[in-house]
Amino acid sequence: MDGRNPLIGRLGGLARATFLNVVRAAAQIVLAYAVNLPLFILAVLSIAFIPLGVGVVLAPPVLLAIRAVANLQRTLAADWHDVPIPVPYRPEPAGASGPVGRLRWVLGDPATWRDLLWSLLNVPVALVLGVLAGGLTVYGLEGVFVAWWVALLTDYGWGPFWMIDDYGAAGFAGTVGGGALLLVLSLPAAGAILKAHALFGRSLLAPTRSALAERVRRLTETRSETVDASAAELRRIERDLHDGAQARLVALSMNIGLAEEMMKHDPETARKLLAEARQASGSALTELRDLVRGIHPPVLAERGLDGAVRALALTLPLPVDVHVELPGRAEAPVESAAYFAVAEMLANVVKHSAARRAWIQIEHSGGRLLMIVGDDGAGGADPAAGGGMRGIERRLAAFDGTMAVTSPPGGPTVVTLELPCALSSPKISPSSGTG
Repeated sequence: MDGRNPLIGRLGGLARATFLNVVRAAAQIVLAYAVNLPLFILAVLSIAFIPLGVGVVLAPPVLLAIRAVANLQRTLAADWHDVPIPVPYRPEPAGASGPVGRLRWVLGDPATWRDLLWSLLNVPVALVLGVLAGGLTVYGLEGVFVAWWVALLTDYGWGPFWMIDDYGAAGFAGTVGGGALLLVLSLPAAGAILKAHALFGRSLLAPTRSALAERVRRLTETRSETVDASAAELRRIERDLHDGAQARLVALSMNIGLAEEMMKHDPETARKLLAEARQASGSALTELRDLVRGIHPPVLAERGLDGAVRALALTLPLPVDVHVELPGRAEAPVESAAYFAVAEMLANVVKHSAARRAWIQIEHSGGRLLMIVGDDGAGGADPAAGGGMRGIERRLAAFDGTMAVTSPPGGPTVVTLELPCALSSPKISPSSGTG
């Protein structure tokens, strides 16, 4: 049994809450004036210098720094005040390499401009709300612990709430009592004020209605495409079963029936029929195994994406450099989508590129699975032409994934695939090598 006095525990909790309110109010003011304001000024100057060329290099890192501060504000709002603020930024496209590409990506994101507006408006808002939240608490503390003995030492004869000529018992009681009352009232008031600041941040840093509407539209579109792709996949499986394994099993059954009838009066013919039946059973089993591999390869379930991609690379008629750095495994649907995306890209390399060499790079960074498949072939790959690339693009979109293709005439072709995902079951060390 805990022998601590409940009153002492309650007072300790109040003291901790008071201290946190003051610290958080001060932190918001410091963040606004020491970080937001300088970054806003730098951002305006760097954008103004874009026509001179200097801003092309300076603007992206400054705007991304503001984005990092905005993400910090999202974290503080969620951790301190239970005000979640979703992240609205568009993912960096695979082709956003170099200063110009990064500048287009950052400036083309509407959330960047909302971050800038928040950086400016947060300066006065954080000051006013921070002073109110922290000032109420500090003024209450001053009335309880400071004002009365300052008055006694200096004979000023004043308290924080009223002035009296002779600082006596009434002045002492009024000062301490009033300060204590203000201190108690400041706890919920300061918490509400600080939460109001978090809500102000959410009004500017959260996705807009238009962004959410676009998100819903995109999800509806990808869901429809996924349903269509799943239906087409089911039809393919049914067709393969009907035309392949099922037909062989029917022939197998007929051969066994004939062999039973011929066994008594023509054993030689019966043996031939049984031999054909054995061959047909082997072919049917092979087709069933191939069909299962096309649905979910066993090597993928057993060895993960790393082992499955390496095994796939070994089956190709050209050398493939494989470099995989995955500290864990993704969920099975994500692994399957990633595997078949890489498999389709490698199939295109073999069928269309006339390449002499290919390479695969797979890694996980920033909550995204990044896969790069390239070759030194003829180039000219175009997802808009349809075919396997378009199907992979739809499959990745169901997981919020993206695909970017760089394939100028004459090559090389580089396909960058990204899938947002988390990894689990970490391995001891990543592996890399050549397949």
